[in-house]
Amino acid sequence: MSFESLGLKAELLRAVREQGYNEPTAVQKQAIPIILDGHDIMAGAQTGTGKTAGFTLPLLQKLGETSPAEGRRPVRALVLTPTRELAAQVGDSVETYGRHLPYRSAVIFGGVKINPQISKLRRGVDVLIATPGRLLDHMQRGTVDLSQVEMLVLDEADRMLDMGFIHDIRRIMKCLPGRENRQSLLFSATFSKEIRQLASQFLNRPERVEVSPRNSTVDLIDQLVCPVDKRRKRELLSHMIGSGYWKQVLVFTRTKHGANRLARQLEMDGLSTAAIHGNKSQAARTRSLSEFKNGDIRVLVATDIAARGLDIDQLPHVVNYELPNVPEDYIHRIGRTGRAGNEGTAVSLVSPEEIKMLKDIERLIRREIPQQVLEGYEVSAQARPADTRRNRPGAKPAGRQANRSKRGKRPAARKAGAKSGYSSLAERYC
Repeated sequence: MSFESLGLKAELLRAVREQGYNEPTAVQKQAIPIILDGHDIMAGAQTGTGKTAGFTLPLLQKLGETSPAEGRRPVRALVLTPTRELAAQVGDSVETYGRHLPYRSAVIFGGVKINPQISKLRRGVDVLIATPGRLLDHMQRGTVDLSQVEMLVLDEADRMLDMGFIHDIRRIMKCLPGRENRQSLLFSATFSKEIRQLASQFLNRPERVEVSPRNSTVDLIDQLVCPVDKRRKRELLSHMIGSGYWKQVLVFTRTKHGANRLARQLEMDGLSTAAIHGNKSQAARTRSLSEFKNGDIRVLVATDIAARGLDIDQLPHVVNYELPNVPEDYIHRIGRTGRAGNEGTAVSLVSPEEIKMLKDIERLIRREIPQQVLEGYEVSAQARPADTRRNRPGAKPAGRQANRSKRGKRPAARKAGAKSGYSSLAERYC
């Protein structure tokens, strides 16, 4: 199947050819005709499947079927994304594929000055790409009008829910035309119960598209686990990058402080490195990503949220320096490589303390990940039994631990994802 067979107009086909694409991906083959026919859609697609073009191309074509209202250009298409990086990526896609069409677009997110965004909105835009937090800011200021939106896209809806944006989304929806008066497109990596509930609230009899089994990993990604002591992870990582002549590698850590520390250590090892996370300014994050893409930086160390939506062509290596707390995040991490049909390698450095996390991931993806012990970096005898001795069947608490058990349990910690945590998370990343 070719792009011509999907019914796209000549201007869009020209832009596609200029990007060197000849054949649509699986999600594009299924989604584009449905969207062009005017149906709402609920699409399940993993990262790297071409889903951004899958909604950008038909969205741009659909805008040409109706005439905008007279006067200042109203916002006719709204794309909501969970992170700044993903918003910028979608904005680039709209500009790339719409370069031969007379549409204006704007990208708005937090972490940058708001006045230039206000100026652009005042001039009028057809397509608006936004993160929920900054969009609400503009709505409260009265600098954006969503009353004439014809098309709505919820991109990576699962991540927006994970980040606690559901209340923000509901507030935004109240300012849009009713679902019967707009076309709505929802894209998600999974069809969880929460996603289905979201679709039932905001979509009008959607068509369902799923191009890969739920929580499946990309087939072209070679996955490998390297057991290693926690204290020797950095040493092993430097060795692998140097001995393997890796020119470009994305490394994941669990925390912002951990990302900074690892980046400094790798720099001391002679590897050009940068870190991106939520404490970095948007300008710094954009600069680091640009330098990584053009080869000026060899290693990019990132946290999960900062790296969400990163689109790096032909990224050959992803390393899990630390396994994620949430197994589903493993899929999103390794999905940064093996994109657009290219091969990729995902390596996880696993210490004895992370064995349970590894088992949870393998249970999720329904397969065991091959392991390779690298000579000179074997797990020490002292580290191997550390977590098993403490939890072996029949073991009794001793010493201070026994005394603590007699005094009673501590009060339960606040649940992850409590309202206050969600609020701060939204404010930080939008």
